Amino acid sequence: MLPLAGMTVVSFEHAVALPFATRHLAEFGARVIKVERPGTGDFARSYDEAVRGVLSAHFSWLNRSKESFAVDIKVPSGRAALEKLVAGADVVAQNLAPGAAARLGLDAESLVARYPRLVAVDLSGYGLGGPYTGRRAYDMLIQAESGLVSVTGTPEHMAKAGFAAADVASGTYAAQAILAALLRRERTGEGAALSLTMLDAITEWNGYAVQFAEHTGRAPARAGVGHPSIAPYEAFTTGDGDSVLIGVQNDREWARLARGLLGRPELAEDPEFATNRARVRNRGRTDAIVADVVGRLPTTEVTAGLDAAGIAYGRVNEMADVLVHPQLAARERWIEVDSPAGPVRQLRPVVEFPDTPPRIEPVPALGEHTEKILTELGHDAAALAQLRADGAI
Repeated sequence: MLPLAGMTVVSFEHAVALPFATRHLAEFGARVIKVERPGTGDFARSYDEAVRGVLSAHFSWLNRSKESFAVDIKVPSGRAALEKLVAGADVVAQNLAPGAAARLGLDAESLVARYPRLVAVDLSGYGLGGPYTGRRAYDMLIQAESGLVSVTGTPEHMAKAGFAAADVASGTYAAQAILAALLRRERTGEGAALSLTMLDAITEWNGYAVQFAEHTGRAPARAGVGHPSIAPYEAFTTGDGDSVLIGVQNDREWARLARGLLGRPELAEDPEFATNRARVRNRGRTDAIVADVVGRLPTTEVTAGLDAAGIAYGRVNEMADVLVHPQLAARERWIEVDSPAGPVRQLRPVVEFPDTPPRIEPVPALGEHTEKILTELGHDAAALAQLRADGAI
């Protein structure tokens, strides 16, 4: 049995951060009911039409294995139905706009006051208290505020991460916090009102740069795909025109690289290159030595030489290469999931239990499960008709 089988998660979610968390809970067996606005739903549904001209890539990625419950909770009959749903839940989570959940009585503290065994989570950009409490927060803005943008990119140009790093970081912590709170509830019977922020999460993930700045008075230098504190750790172009990122983590590896692929055993003892500090100090010369050798060899010889020397490396792939990556294919990491756009290929869950397959179900259409859930809550045909007449569904 999956560990969260039998548990119900009700999520007032949109965009990326909280949907990322709840998708993982669904794959661990929880029933995840996604509460959406009738007519429009999660605004991530319309970010783009990348999936067969119908569905946004973000929504397809984040919302499989969930049920869509479209109800207007500002209509009294809709709110009454929602309260019945919440009363039977194990987890309620929200990442609504600042202050919106509190006005609706759906913030974590209000929910746990009503339902003491509930695990309730508020996920926000900046959290309560402080001058940023009321600010709206989106991933790129949090990447900027946290300093991540300032240490990402090339020496000439800063850049954001190529994915929603602040959203994914906070979603990861949200899932982790919910699992820990459910474990505590099993032991104590107590629920929990939890709060976490995107700013806290991504600043923690950027902890190396924070510590570096704290103790040196300066930020790590932007180094493109290189590493500001290690050399050689850079992408080099082979004689075939491929880009191979070579990472030497310590002086023993440098000695093996020098004696092997580089054919320069004296570099292992040369005080200008023998230690990482020396190589960083002489980064330009170090990289030039490696680039000269790599640039004269075909890719197969470069990778064979790196393998022989026990040096870590990786091809710098385009996204098209990732779709046919031989390691992902060999480990059968791809699955097919149904969606409103038809079957879509997606990646398997990162973590699976060896004796039980993960829960993988379709990406829901907006409101697809509304009447089913209402019927489970005790609404008969007349009650459903009244909800429709009220404009609640």
